[in-house]
Amino acid sequence: MDFTAIKALTFDVFGTVVDWRRSLIREGQELGRARGLTVDWAQFADAWRGLYQPMLERVRRRDVPWTKLDDLHRMALDRLLTEFRITGLAEGEVDHLNRAWHRLDPWPDAVAGLARLKRRFVLATLSNGNVALLVDMARRAGLPWDAVLGAEVARHYKPQTQAYLTTAALLGLEPAQCMMVAAHNGDLAAASGLGFRTAFVARPTEHGPGQKTDLAAERAWDVVADSFIDLAARLGC
Repeated sequence: MDFTAIKALTFDVFGTVVDWRRSLIREGQELGRARGLTVDWAQFADAWRGLYQPMLERVRRRDVPWTKLDDLHRMALDRLLTEFRITGLAEGEVDHLNRAWHRLDPWPDAVAGLARLKRRFVLATLSNGNVALLVDMARRAGLPWDAVLGAEVARHYKPQTQAYLTTAALLGLEPAQCMMVAAHNGDLAAASGLGFRTAFVARPTEHGPGQKTDLAAERAWDVVADSFIDLAARLGC
């Protein structure tokens, strides 16, 4: 397949580039040890992520005004602290826990794979994460983005059209010159419908050992890979 027209790779981040679930469990366990809390942190992480799309949908429907992801995460966290009966935390501790999303660990292949891909392509986020979150994450994890774009810049959450089109436009590119990279078939479907090329990178443990969704490519995406290293090889990097 000819990829010479592609100038930029645009990346979903949560689940595709970073392992949010194990990272949140780690952060929760650290807090639990420090404060003597007995919490099922895997269940807590899953519940927190479970509120992600419902929160985004409230913004998409304009039930609430534009709200960045950090603030949506905090709204969800406040609810979960009550549901899990976690009490006695100082505001600084709650804020630090909320910013666990800024400290997510990359998948083992991510940094090396991105370094290879960067030799040939512009690398940009196309994430629902807000800019400060993604910048902090990148600095901590060594993610070599050329640009941090996506929902906050476009003021639309994926899969809304403007999240994708604004990202391409700010790179000075047509959608067909961009390849969306994601571990989620729905994200790729939205991008493909707007003219993006597509790459599916499988992350079969994103949601833990019992994951049932996005285990494999569900359409004939332009590239199907099992890691960023594999993706780089398939794209000639």
